[in-house]
Amino acid sequence: MDFHDITYTKEQGIATITLNQPRLLNAFTATMGQEWIAAMQDAKDDPKVRVILLTGAGRAFSAGGNPRHLLASREYYRKGVEPDFLFDSIGMKRIFLDLDKPYIGVINGPCVGGGMELANMCDFRIASNQARFSMAFVRMGEIPFNIGCYLLPKIVGLPMALELMWTGRFFDAEEAVRIGYINHIVPLEELMPTAMELATQMARGPYSIKLMKRLTYHCLDMDIEQAFVAHRQTEMLACSTEDAIEGPRAWLEKREPIFQWK
Repeated sequence: MDFHDITYTKEQGIATITLNQPRLLNAFTATMGQEWIAAMQDAKDDPKVRVILLTGAGRAFSAGGNPRHLLASREYYRKGVEPDFLFDSIGMKRIFLDLDKPYIGVINGPCVGGGMELANMCDFRIASNQARFSMAFVRMGEIPFNIGCYLLPKIVGLPMALELMWTGRFFDAEEAVRIGYINHIVPLEELMPTAMELATQMARGPYSIKLMKRLTYHCLDMDIEQAFVAHRQTEMLACSTEDAIEGPRAWLEKREPIFQWK
């Protein structure tokens, strides 16, 4: 597939998706959404890809939805029809629910509305010191359109999530770290090198990384007895892999392990 509103690269087990409409601050379009879904599907299906990064070109991560498109959509919604020029929520659901590879948000600048929704879907986020965030949907009379009411409370806790959604206020990277929304702040020029260093470390890791992601998300909605059972079942699977043999063997041979994700 040829990409116009994003760029997509794969190198050494790391897939990088870059929202690529910098003149428009990477405001979201249907084309961008379709291309994002296509790139995510490819990264998900490619056995050579072990980690996925999402970032933005230029000075913004994403300014969210275009207000002109949002206004044009209102007549469709009034008729009970979801407009086809916004986001493919079914395609996004298909990707998100079945993605068991690490997915990292690399937030270079403003991350607003639908842009913050994309960041919410990442497993964790790192940001430059120029990043700013806002769940701006309340300003448009909307609700978060990509399960933000589900995801954000799991990231920052219920009271903070409700404050951020109900006010739509902006908050900076320092506050984002303080409330647990992002893991690290780095200077802008160090952002992508830092992200690549983290991604490379994970890409060199074992197949159990995939299993840990799957298990961790499943455990969020389990009671402790169910979690014990799920851990035991997943441990049996993890310890039966070739990577589980390579790990201790490499330690005994005093060398770095070479994991094959098998």
